[in-house]
Amino acid sequence: MTWSFLNPLYTAVSWIIVQFHALYSHVFPADSGWAWGLAIASMVIVIRICLIPLFVKQIKSTRAMQAIQPKMKAIQERYKSDKQRQSEEMMKLYKEAGTNPFSSCLPILVQMPFFTALYGVLSSVAHNKEIGVINGPLLASAGKAHIFGAPLSATFVHSTETNVKIVTAVMIVMMSLSQFITQRQLMTKNVDLTVKTPFMQQQKMLMYVFPFMFAVMGINFPVGVLVYWLTTNVWSMGQQLVVIRNNPTPGSKAWDERQVRLKASGRLNPDGSIIKGAGVLGFLGGGKAKAAAEQQAAAALTETVQVRRQQPRKQTKAQRQQVHGGAVKTDQSNTDGEPAAAETDAQVEDAVPSTQGAGKAQASGGAKRPAPKQGGGGAKRGPQQSGQRPKKK
Repeated sequence: MTWSFLNPLYTAVSWIIVQFHALYSHVFPADSGWAWGLAIASMVIVIRICLIPLFVKQIKSTRAMQAIQPKMKAIQERYKSDKQRQSEEMMKLYKEAGTNPFSSCLPILVQMPFFTALYGVLSSVAHNKEIGVINGPLLASAGKAHIFGAPLSATFVHSTETNVKIVTAVMIVMMSLSQFITQRQLMTKNVDLTVKTPFMQQQKMLMYVFPFMFAVMGINFPVGVLVYWLTTNVWSMGQQLVVIRNNPTPGSKAWDERQVRLKASGRLNPDGSIIKGAGVLGFLGGGKAKAAAEQQAAAALTETVQVRRQQPRKQTKAQRQQVHGGAVKTDQSNTDGEPAAAETDAQVEDAVPSTQGAGKAQASGGAKRPAPKQGGGGAKRGPQQSGQRPKKK
């Protein structure tokens, strides 16, 4: 069954398949299932590469929806009796977050017309009808193509051959299993475990619903369409693995594993941020990239240590007075010059009588020396304080 408004897509899809078929015909026989099967798979890869920007947007939108789930729940509880106000607040929240519930479905919606066109092309080939650029010899060649003995147009339901049923059943199981693995790794590794929201329950439910839907629909798909879905599911699984490893959701299990890898490779700053350019270096790999990352980490650590050393230490009042007094004495000694040296000599000469006086004091029972008297406005300056040498007796 075909629709006239999809004729441009029929032509585009059939043209891409024919071009890849012509390329693979240099390696495999033109009528073989390998040439036509690889042509279909290559067309899938081209479509998925074109959808990468939409996939990135889908990831950002999904994470934004996860982040605003608590606010959405609060709005629903606050305005549960006023549906209009609730809708207005929801739209305002979506606008502030830069997302909406339909953004995550955008890649699927864009992919659906191509899937419909491919289904129409393969169905026409199965009924020996010309479509797009597949006509004449190309139509006959596609009709002869088999994958493991199963024609590209055969289905699980309408075929009576055991070989066809086995091939289609295996492809359906692989298609559903790849879909399940993709959803499971998303739920177990790339979900923020600190936030419990209804969105997580929804994703957990879809983890089982989608594989079941693929299995039910797959029994009616031709082998060529099964090749398409199996290829796109395997691509999605690999693409999801790359995202989980290199750009995981903050707070998820994959995020913690990534932080450990970055720290072990020296691509993580002491404050937990990633070194600028570490993603490119990690992608390229090699000794030079690792050495550059280590140099950046060492430079960041050195800078942090220097900043810490510049901070003054806290001192007590007594320590500050002691430092100030030492600075004053040093200033006086540098200014006086020779008198300072004379004072030092006087202290050396006075050391002997002081020692003798101490011995006499001990012999007489430890009598104390009387303190000097203070008169006038203050203490009388001695010879040592004035910087003059005392006269010898």
